[in-house]
Amino acid sequence: MNRREFITRAVPATTLPFLLNGFALQAYGRSPIIQALTSAAFSTNRILVLVQLVGGNDGLNTVIPLDRYSSLSAARSNILIPSNKVLGLTAATGLHPAMTGLQSLYNNGQLLIVQSVSYPNPNFSHFRATDIWLTATDANVIGNTGWLGAYLDQDFPGYPGAYPTTAVPDPLALQIGSVVTPGLQGPAVSMGLAVTNPNATYFLPGGSDTPPATPAGHEITFIRQVAQATQAYTGSIKTAASKGKNLSTLYPAAGQNSLADQLKIVAQLIAGGLQTRIYVVNIGGFDTHSVQVTATDTTLGAHATLLGKLSGAITAFEDDLHLIGAQDRVLGMTFSEFGRRIVSNASGGTDHGTAEPVIMFGSKVNAGIIGTSPVLPAAPTVNDNIPLQFDFRSVYASVLRDWFGASPTELQVAITGTITNPLTSSVVTSGSVAGVGSGGNQPKEYSLEQNYPNPFNPSTIIRYELPAGVNVLLDVYNSLGERVATLVDGPQGAGTHEVNFNGGSLSSGMYLYRLKAGSYQETKRMLLIR
Repeated sequence: MNRREFITRAVPATTLPFLLNGFALQAYGRSPIIQALTSAAFSTNRILVLVQLVGGNDGLNTVIPLDRYSSLSAARSNILIPSNKVLGLTAATGLHPAMTGLQSLYNNGQLLIVQSVSYPNPNFSHFRATDIWLTATDANVIGNTGWLGAYLDQDFPGYPGAYPTTAVPDPLALQIGSVVTPGLQGPAVSMGLAVTNPNATYFLPGGSDTPPATPAGHEITFIRQVAQATQAYTGSIKTAASKGKNLSTLYPAAGQNSLADQLKIVAQLIAGGLQTRIYVVNIGGFDTHSVQVTATDTTLGAHATLLGKLSGAITAFEDDLHLIGAQDRVLGMTFSEFGRRIVSNASGGTDHGTAEPVIMFGSKVNAGIIGTSPVLPAAPTVNDNIPLQFDFRSVYASVLRDWFGASPTELQVAITGTITNPLTSSVVTSGSVAGVGSGGNQPKEYSLEQNYPNPFNPSTIIRYELPAGVNVLLDVYNSLGERVATLVDGPQGAGTHEVNFNGGSLSSGMYLYRLKAGSYQETKRMLLIR
């Protein structure tokens, strides 16, 4: 764990006000009333599963531009996937033949591909490029805080000393593995834990003596707080692991696919009721400088094996989520530190490049393809790279805003880099301009969506789904925890419901809306700017 200036947190964040259009407001969620409201949101909140492809994935042989096939053939004839073997998604785009599972997810509306994702002035070093992706900084800035860690630190102030609590009994984030990703690094401490075996018992000695009142003593005290929190979370992880059962039969045997093994643990913990919000998994081997394909068949080889494992693991995971009834709560996203060059090399591989496709999966993705096939030069050289279409930080922003309901202030803290090429639409259906809903089908579970637009002035729309008829209470609260409006109070039938909230009589600021439907309840935030 890389700690930075622990004692700077001696002044609690809870005492710091913030300004919004000239109004001095206490940070929402700091009062006991608001904390009680938002703890209900945490218990039913959505989950993000981040899949890291370590080494730099060759995007052109993963998501294949069929409409640029002649240029692709001229650039990489020795590793080219034959067009008749490509798994078609659209007339313009297909997948590597090893990814049959992901093709099925795409056809079922559970897959989104964001084309040519990168950032200005990309770095070609594995280590530096990984840091940029994990900290969401500009290429010339050394970031000390991960984008997910910065987000979690705002929602859960006082971590780790103030946690776990009755309302927040489980880890905020988990890395399945032995080392926590820097993407979960908070301003002072990692906001996540590493777990290799959820059934294991971990013991972290803390010491019984009282550290001296010195800077070193303060740091020792802080380290012991981290150890105590880690120890306290062991019980909740083991309990969830004992309760959770994997129902999918699509997982390969243990040890055959490390990514599938990791995602199987994630599904088990979700099934067991663990309230962890973020999971991180990874699969290595994508640094394919040589022998990317076999000499006799370009559809086989090291890259094909990796993509087959990626596809198979995600497919089994999605099947498991569906069987345990959690498919609408989980969003998955792949990323790698960079893509590969347009032109292949003489060793049957590809060298470090720039832009790459980001693949997102889940029942709530804005399914399809965002962007066009990468533009390839007619006579490419070894120095040519895929042009940037979308800034990776705008993908992150959509996840935080449209999936987790992060406020503009939270986005500014979590994503410090300058977004140059923003996404043209949301990565999830709940954040898209077209709205959300069940698509005419009966909802499978309760769901409260993020309001749209957000921020708003003065009106916004709140949507939610009910799988059965039930008494519904939909209230709006201000930053002090005072109820300012009751939008619904009474029985409603199953289906997708839409309520218009007009804040014309209210002051600018952060508000919360809470849905109670039977035993289900969830709270989300919205920002009124007048």
